[in-house]
Amino acid sequence: MTGPLAVPPFAVIPGGQVRAALEGREKHIVEVVEDTYRLHGAGDSVNPPSSFLRFPDRRSSRMIALPASIGGQARVDGLKWISSFPENVASDIPRASAVLILNDPVTGYPFACLESSIISATRTAASAASAADWLSRGRPRPMRVGFFGAGLIARYIHTFLEGTGWSFDEIGVHDVSPESAAGFRLYLEQSGTPGRISVHDSAEELIRYSDLVVFATVAGEPHVEDPSWFEHNPVVLHVSLRDLAPQILLASTNIVDDIEHCLRAGTSPHLTEQLTGNRDFVHGTLDDVMNGRVTAPPDRPAVFSPFGLGVLDLAVGKYVYDEVARSGELQTIDGFFHELRRYG
Repeated sequence: MTGPLAVPPFAVIPGGQVRAALEGREKHIVEVVEDTYRLHGAGDSVNPPSSFLRFPDRRSSRMIALPASIGGQARVDGLKWISSFPENVASDIPRASAVLILNDPVTGYPFACLESSIISATRTAASAASAADWLSRGRPRPMRVGFFGAGLIARYIHTFLEGTGWSFDEIGVHDVSPESAAGFRLYLEQSGTPGRISVHDSAEELIRYSDLVVFATVAGEPHVEDPSWFEHNPVVLHVSLRDLAPQILLASTNIVDDIEHCLRAGTSPHLTEQLTGNRDFVHGTLDDVMNGRVTAPPDRPAVFSPFGLGVLDLAVGKYVYDEVARSGELQTIDGFFHELRRYG
């Protein structure tokens, strides 16, 4: 017989602690993300559609709620609340900000609030690094990587690629903002990454130059339309989801993180479905690839389009919570929940 239930203490984990718990652990975080994809693929998760809050007077901005629940060793429920305000960049502050709430699956009480822009960038980068690995199997390993978009997500993806054993002869950079491209190049030079670094003036030049292409932009609709740019059959990490025109996807092997989630909200795969009237162009999920149910042949571009699943945020967030608790530095707020007696 189980004892009476207890309300868990409520903790706040700021960004400095989040970063310290994740820094230098890229290989392990990729394993966490891959394990979570497998749990999700096996049905041991709940991941409803994300809810978008948009503003008539701020059309470029949005806020997104990602509720989720995962089983397995993590076993946690929760919600990520993330905003995207692209105009922030002009004031030299990040576009995205986020918090993650973790809920106790027994009582339902929240037990932690974590700064989550770092968690979100980390799970995105870990997912991309995993896809780069799995989709490169069976073809020559990419030695030239190109980053289309030079913001924080690009920086995290580069960190995770290097942290999981990738090394490139050449690194290409392209951004519609010359200042952003120059800043990313400076970051690469200061990080000591090996290989030649080049800034490309045109998108076509970057794509044709690269056998691993990373899209990390804030594009709201497709702006890359010519399939011939991909005739060298690169691996494409389509992280920003809305860069590629349908004709490019129709000429590629398409892998997503979750079919139902990815084919909505005006993503490139969603537009392709609307154009064709079917989903035949989607070959499977990354979980399908990891479990050998789907392969990406080397004679076509391989495109990974991840919508970004809340279960990944929960898994990485729970990992951070456990690491901070293990360190003895967990900051709890006494009396956060006040009305704890049913009848006063």
